[in-house]
Amino acid sequence: MTSYISAWIWSERFWFPENVTWADLERPPPGVEYPRLGHLMYAFPLAVGVFLLRLLFERLVAKPCAHILQIQAGVPRRAQPNDVLERVYQSKMSPDTRQLDGLSKQLDWDVRKLQRWFRIRRNQDRPSTQIKFCESMWRFTFYSGIFIYAMQHLWVSPWMWDVRKCWHNYPFQAISSGQYNYYVAELAFYWSLMFSQFIDIKRKDFVIMLVHHLATIMLITFSYTNNMIRAGTLVMVVHDASDIFLEAAKLANYAKYQRLCDGLFVVFSISFFISRLVIYPFWIVYTVLIDSWEIIGPYRAWWLLNGLLLVLQTLHIIWFYLIARIAIKAIFKGKVSKDDRSDIESSSDEEMNSNNRKTPSQTLKPKDGGHTGNLNGETHDHCVQ
Repeated sequence: MTSYISAWIWSERFWFPENVTWADLERPPPGVEYPRLGHLMYAFPLAVGVFLLRLLFERLVAKPCAHILQIQAGVPRRAQPNDVLERVYQSKMSPDTRQLDGLSKQLDWDVRKLQRWFRIRRNQDRPSTQIKFCESMWRFTFYSGIFIYAMQHLWVSPWMWDVRKCWHNYPFQAISSGQYNYYVAELAFYWSLMFSQFIDIKRKDFVIMLVHHLATIMLITFSYTNNMIRAGTLVMVVHDASDIFLEAAKLANYAKYQRLCDGLFVVFSISFFISRLVIYPFWIVYTVLIDSWEIIGPYRAWWLLNGLLLVLQTLHIIWFYLIARIAIKAIFKGKVSKDDRSDIESSSDEEMNSNNRKTPSQTLKPKDGGHTGNLNGETHDHCVQ
């Protein structure tokens, strides 16, 4: 049974076009190296190294920068200790009305008091602005560095300017050290994101990001294994381009440079649209789907890789919808609102509803000296979280 599964997984008819075998790639000409799946094993220890490097970077570089910009860690208000409520909180962070009524009778607490307790308890687990700043600074640094590294190699590559050359003499295309380093670095980074996502800032698009990371890891692995590296490098560099401006906009937001945040968000929106809704589908997906069909013809892995590329394109459309919502809010409010993906709250839905029942004088009373509020999601008047 094991041998049957292994034979099915490593079937040459799955991975390669007709008349191409694993043996063909295991015997490259002298001085030429073809990709092998074993090469990617180095990405696993490197992913651990990337994660440890991130911790050092955030502690030794990002945190001092946050102090210079006067971004404080902040100490959240702590909820009153209560074993019963804590057990409920661990199972469900936001109890429904029926549960709140039951707890009200059990503890002889007012429902409003219970709502307030759960709101404060949720805020205890939410990261401070300083933590979010450090996370974004790490991603900004990585995306900037890896994008520059990739462009140095791709700029002189003929297939960047003529994407049909991605398929010339396929799959017998030599891999350069620059391509290998780029692939392993990206794969290690996404593996580190895959695991650290469970301890990082929680977003409303947690599941979407999980799917994105899985699809990206599978794309990197599969494209390397069957030597679609030329197209793979184009896919990765297109994604890194707009991410730089997103993280830069977040940094400006956390530092309370609102005009800079707004400007960077505009640049991010434009770069996202051009790179992921124009270049990616009409150049990269087109060449993988259409040009490769004409030059080498379809095979089993070809269908899988194109399916993953289309999954990413679907996610791009969803994200651009969220970006457009922020942009529309900006048109009416005069500045970029917080990221709709953010899971940060200033109050629970119940508290918001209760605020609507306040008198006009209470509702319109200025808080914290005006409309800017703080950067932990307590207003909708800030840039991406």
